[in-house]
Amino acid sequence: MIKVGIIGGAGYTAGELLRILLNHPDVKIEFVHSTSNAGAKLYEVHEGLFGETDMEFASEYDLSAIDVVFMCSGHGKSTEFWAENKRPETLKVIDLAQDYRDESNGYVYGLPEINRERIKNCKLLANPGCFATAIQLGLIPLAANGLINSEVSITGITGSTGAGVKPGATSHFSWRNNNISVYKAFEHQHLIEITRTMTLLQKGFDKALNFVPVRGDFARGIFIAAHLDCPLSVDEVSKLYKDFYRDAAFTFVMDSNPDMKQVVNTNKAIVHVEKHGGKLLILSAIDNLLKGASGQAVQNMNLMFGLPENAGLNLKSSAF
Repeated sequence: MIKVGIIGGAGYTAGELLRILLNHPDVKIEFVHSTSNAGAKLYEVHEGLFGETDMEFASEYDLSAIDVVFMCSGHGKSTEFWAENKRPETLKVIDLAQDYRDESNGYVYGLPEINRERIKNCKLLANPGCFATAIQLGLIPLAANGLINSEVSITGITGSTGAGVKPGATSHFSWRNNNISVYKAFEHQHLIEITRTMTLLQKGFDKALNFVPVRGDFARGIFIAAHLDCPLSVDEVSKLYKDFYRDAAFTFVMDSNPDMKQVVNTNKAIVHVEKHGGKLLILSAIDNLLKGASGQAVQNMNLMFGLPENAGLNLKSSAF
């Protein structure tokens, strides 16, 4: 059994991680650390876990007693944590924050669709961002074939859970419900890791990624629509995408126009391509808390420990 610890156990990503790991056939959770909730039952914070476990949040942790630690605290907290704690040589780390997504300090960027073999052999893993995952899965087959030769226009809508568990003005129900708004237009932080990937995959990549993020009036899920100039026919592009994702465990190319409910509550990503004149339209959809965070983290853990990639992740979509 893989012995697991979780640092920062009170947020949405930790809650989803616990939901998966409690039912994972090869995992034993040793501790879930939370300074503010120490001594409380996990289900008192993550109410959906009632009846699943009587485990309590821990005030202390022993990194030498586990095989892997999931870092679920806010951005910047992981750097602080490792400045104060020594990592045992054998301990593997899966970080869900953005601190090491530039692959600094020996971390590997955890997008399995491009880094599967590196992930299998790494000890330190930086889990990708949610928007970054959805957008990259829509674009990387093109970049890998040198086909992003115009600027890319991207619109993406995300659920309120993407803003985190702490209440805020734009996540308050009475504001968010029946409402839509744009934020961080052209400046979203995930553009850094997306651009890095495009540059690594396509030699001389220098095209603008014009990303407009949208707050949706729903709880979870991301739906991306991107378009760019492309000389290939739709059949040629579709074949290129299907060939690229032939061995992917969770990314699927769909011939018909997808909808977001097909992926919510799963670790799947669905990608669809179509042509409109000289423009290629790419649609991609994921669950921001699963393939965009905790599900992908478990997928990476499975790879790091030589388990089947889909272990513990056979989840049905909430299609109705």
